[in-house]
Amino acid sequence: MAKQIFINLPVTDLQKSLDFYTALGFTNNPQFSDDTGKCMVWSESIFVMLLTHEKFSSFATKPIVDTKSNVAGLFSLSTDSFDEVNSIMTNGLNAGATEPSEMKDYGFMQMRTIEDFDGHTWEIFYMDMSKIPTE
Repeated sequence: MAKQIFINLPVTDLQKSLDFYTALGFTNNPQFSDDTGKCMVWSESIFVMLLTHEKFSSFATKPIVDTKSNVAGLFSLSTDSFDEVNSIMTNGLNAGATEPSEMKDYGFMQMRTIEDFDGHTWEIFYMDMSKIPTE
């Protein structure tokens, strides 16, 4: 089996979260989805598991934090262009997400941040490798 990453997120409204991540460009894999969790596919190696609090708690050994007021992690998704960053952000914002900070431009990388309904924070970025400083 190829190495893959599965990010498991507890969500309060599974359908609303499914719709939001679909708007960002994820696709649902029904083979690994049911009424307690949805497997959302970003690429051949990156998956986000949206899990009801009850389902998430069955795997977790600690309480679920309130990610609307606490940061549990920053998740970053790369894109092929800054136009794609803007398109993903527009779709996410139109689906009801929030943009908690202004766009950041590091010269070689442009990044925007979006939060889903549960406060999970995603950084959507484009990095131009030809502009990375050599010194």
